[in-house]
Amino acid sequence: MKVSKSQHLCHCSSVSSSSQQLQEQVADGGDGGGKGHFGNLVQGYGWKVRKMVEEDHEMRSVANIQAEAFYEPVILFNDVFFQFFQAEVLAGLLYRLKNSPPDRYACLVAETITSEIEDRQQLVGVVDVTVFRDESVLGYLSGADEYLYVSGIAVLRDFRRKKVASILLKACETLANIWGYKYLVLRAYEDDWGARKLYTNAGYRMVSGDPLWTSSWIGRRRRVLLIKQCNTT
Repeated sequence: MKVSKSQHLCHCSSVSSSSQQLQEQVADGGDGGGKGHFGNLVQGYGWKVRKMVEEDHEMRSVANIQAEAFYEPVILFNDVFFQFFQAEVLAGLLYRLKNSPPDRYACLVAETITSEIEDRQQLVGVVDVTVFRDESVLGYLSGADEYLYVSGIAVLRDFRRKKVASILLKACETLANIWGYKYLVLRAYEDDWGARKLYTNAGYRMVSGDPLWTSSWIGRRRRVLLIKQCNTT
């Protein structure tokens, strides 16, 4: 179920976003020559979030952030395996960009807010947002036939616990408003209490988990499903 694109999502005083400006940027197909197609979706806590620019340097930076966050070190040849993993993450990003319509997938990036005009600023966080229609999930989403799935949220190690992940989640909600979707959905590991606290504080609630028998496999961690109904008032 889609909602009106003119309705505004972000009401936190520390996070600023203009739905009217965002609508104009979408209608324009860009942000007046700036980065991404939506300009800055949200900003706050010292960070701003926009859509990733599809250029080599920026895509490699995104792959590096996600690889650093999700890579599990090994004892031997760790650097080599990390490079392979980073290349795999980049390949996945390129595949999604190539095979997804621009209104059904977006890679959002967080960067610092500065008073100076800079051609390139350091990216500190990233998140993927994709339109999904999994029937097993739609059963929890009243009146919806599709939803936005949030995944791959990652923050550089030196910038964690500085509200980067929080502002990325705010941007996902703003994007849901622009694209007209009522629900955001994500998954987290059941025993990852830090991540679950982050999502709960952002307004997500747990509705289900992986079947218990799946977590009995060696090395398999149980995941929980969390949903958020966007504020459309």
